[in-house]
Amino acid sequence: MPFKYPQYLVETDWLAERLDDPGVRVLDCTAFNRPDGSGGIRAESGRDSWATEHIPGAGHADLVNDLSDKTAPFRYMLPPAGQFAEAMSSYGVGPGIQAVLYDSTSGSWATRIWWMLRVLGFDDSCVLNGGLQKWKLEGRPVTSDVTPHPRAQFAANPRAGLMADKNEVLASIGGGPTCILNALSQEQHLGTGGASYGRPGRIENSVNVPAVELMDPITHAYLPAEELAERFAAVGATSADRVIAYCGGGIAASNDAFILTLLGYENVAVYDASMSEWAADPSLPMQTG
Repeated sequence: MPFKYPQYLVETDWLAERLDDPGVRVLDCTAFNRPDGSGGIRAESGRDSWATEHIPGAGHADLVNDLSDKTAPFRYMLPPAGQFAEAMSSYGVGPGIQAVLYDSTSGSWATRIWWMLRVLGFDDSCVLNGGLQKWKLEGRPVTSDVTPHPRAQFAANPRAGLMADKNEVLASIGGGPTCILNALSQEQHLGTGGASYGRPGRIENSVNVPAVELMDPITHAYLPAEELAERFAAVGATSADRVIAYCGGGIAASNDAFILTLLGYENVAVYDASMSEWAADPSLPMQTG
């Protein structure tokens, strides 16, 4: 089966033919979750990684410093529309520009920024299948050179329903038409290991499709559409009226949400604060095992 919206995922050969196209703006979206020394994680910008090597012409979309809410108590929260629009304008993303997003790790950093662009009303963006990993495996060029691009005028037009909060999640965990979908690893879902967000385990009655398992472990390219659809169907996500994806801080969740969107499921949201908020509040129900 093909993806319903294949335009949101582009291949390396497609991009290689368009590196000099002034209507294409390539952004390296890499960031890192680093151990904080106490069993948790801390956010680290991927700007130094981008400065070392990137696809020729690519700029860096700095999720940590530019594209997260500076006033929020949790990592990576969606910033105010004005802050987001200013950052995208400075990156050269706006009307008449197709933004091509990639990262150097799991793909989830690229899908997080793709999801935020979607939330803020910008549809001319796509994710590079396999990211920098596949690009380099194919022997394609990388550089440390900085390529200037003209400033754009990004206009934010926020859409409702694409971000969820803890109140909506809490109202949905008792069963019914909404599927609460955990994109963290199986061991984190079960509470047997992995990074901790305060309490081990998962949101009560949630199901698990780990984002890291959506791609080929060598090339980082996504699995075939049919196989991806089967994984989501197996946990009941594709038969639900609405899906709310979560993880530790809304990053891996955006990868699950991205794939569901490619497959044609429209009523999908990301729980923005995810386990960073949920696990820290002992009044919110969780399960292990």
